[in-house]
Amino acid sequence: MGGNLFHCPKIGCTPETLRVWGRQHERDTGSGDGGLTSAERQRLKELERENRELRRSNDILRQASAYFAKAEFDRLWKK
Repeated sequence: MGGNLFHCPKIGCTPETLRVWGRQHERDTGSGDGGLTSAERQRLKELERENRELRRSNDILRQASAYFAKAEFDRLWKK
């Protein structure tokens, strides 16, 4: 990788950016350091988004359930 650093100014990136790209390419091709591949990183991002949405939905359902339980209690109490 070190020999390619003189290309950085030509392509408009820093040596650190080029190093990160090289390491990600190694991961994606199976010769990396055991980090996540691009596909795994994308899947993780999708699962985290789905998890947030499910937590939000559960919170809404929990609040609605509490609201209707209280309304039913109030209705029975007023009889």
